Amino acid sequence: MGRTRVALSGLACAFVALATPAAAFTAIDPLTRQPLYSAEEALKAQAAPVQREVVAFTGRYAPGTIVVSTSERRLWFVLGNGQAIQYGVGVGRPGFTWAGSHSVTMKREWPDWRPPASMLKRRPDLPRYMKGGPDNPLGARALYIGSTIYRIHGSNEPETIGEAVSSGCIRMTNEDVTDLYSRARVGARVVVQR
Repeated sequence: MGRTRVALSGLACAFVALATPAAAFTAIDPLTRQPLYSAEEALKAQAAPVQREVVAFTGRYAPGTIVVSTSERRLWFVLGNGQAIQYGVGVGRPGFTWAGSHSVTMKREWPDWRPPASMLKRRPDLPRYMKGGPDNPLGARALYIGSTIYRIHGSNEPETIGEAVSSGCIRMTNEDVTDLYSRARVGARVVVQR
């Protein structure tokens, strides 16, 4: 009876955690134990995920350009004629944000993952290599950005889309990155803005 009660109380705790709204939780960096974002950013992150859709777009970019706003947590694939496809994305956590203009230098389906040396220095517990597949953090597709260590990639953690939790990469749902992958060409311009 004692073991059953403990097991059931554990299930009750799990149920309470699942039933509690996400707004009640604060994301904490597992290394520094600090909040990943301010209260204002947390409210933005709790907004409903962005659905992929064609939207009006007024930026002066050529069709085929990928534009990312890390502050808005949005990615646009420019179609031209004042339109773009808008996607929700996950971005770099505080201290890992960046901006710049590069190009897509390589594309891979179900990419293998080799964490960069800087990441391994921070997280020596990470594997040195992980074969591509559903459990791989890079997800279903990856677009490699210039000579940087960053990628636009899928994720095995879709719940992080809309949040600032990565080490600088732009995360998308596997469905969205597969759609973007089919549209973007190697050589496409990638503009990342804060």
